[in-house]
Amino acid sequence: MARRIAVTGATGFIGRHVAEALLARGDRVRAIVRPESPRAAPDGVEVSRVPLSRAALEAAFDACDTVVHLAGVVAARHDEEYVAVNVDATRAVAEATRTAGARLVHISSLAAAGPAPASRPRGEDDPSNPITMYGITKLAGERAVMATPGLRWTVLRPGVVYGDGDHALTPLVRLAALPIIPLVGRSDGAYMFVHVDDLVRAIVAAVDAADDALVCFVGHERPVRPIDLYGELRRIAHGRGRIVRIPAPIVWTAANVCELAGRIARRSMVLDRRRYNELYSEGFVCRVDRMRDRLGVVATISLHEGMDRSARWYLGTDA
Repeated sequence: MARRIAVTGATGFIGRHVAEALLARGDRVRAIVRPESPRAAPDGVEVSRVPLSRAALEAAFDACDTVVHLAGVVAARHDEEYVAVNVDATRAVAEATRTAGARLVHISSLAAAGPAPASRPRGEDDPSNPITMYGITKLAGERAVMATPGLRWTVLRPGVVYGDGDHALTPLVRLAALPIIPLVGRSDGAYMFVHVDDLVRAIVAAVDAADDALVCFVGHERPVRPIDLYGELRRIAHGRGRIVRIPAPIVWTAANVCELAGRIARRSMVLDRRRYNELYSEGFVCRVDRMRDRLGVVATISLHEGMDRSARWYLGTDA
């Protein structure tokens, strides 16, 4: 039986993949798109252009049995922007979902949990300790969901998501084609990656799951070191450059300069002090056994295979 599922952020990188997967299996998808968004929604969805306010969302969620909440801010010029979308709008989504009598699948982030090394991967029940404004506000958004009385919810915390449609890694692919490839971060740091196709399988499984009040990390079981990532990026870019690690003091100086420049220009920068703290943390590694045991999903796409799948996108030949 077809279900009616509302998807916020349906015009974004992950949201488009989720909407297309739900449509492919016969569900009816309602894309929640902010009025000012210039992006077109995926073909075949019903579009509801509304702001992320409780009253507007209550009408947009009418007759939906599930809401997948993907809309969020990853990078912003001001902290208030993170709060407005990742916290306040998430609270509005949660309250509107409850009013509609629907169930909420909220897509948060491993950043909400905070750093952990590969030697001591973080579990879902460990105390959270986010170190970036993004992570802090994603955790606050989770808590807003959990504090909504009468709401049925699942929270997914993916690691670094990549694949077709991702713009975050594209600059690094260009960097990997250079004769000298600068590498920053701790040599022993490691991160959880997940290809968008594996994440979509986890989201669809969460939509179908009977479990409520579930918090679940999503990622491939093998952590990725920066040197491994750059090696894969160099491979798909057909680069032959030498990877050179940049000393931390140089990166720290650059982070301070960039932060000052960003304040003057009133724009976010690729590198600042917060980003430095993230890069030189002990890593972001988590356990993924709950994803397997509770959702029945195992991320099967390794970084090597995932980069092969998405090479055309990252190289700009399939964008």
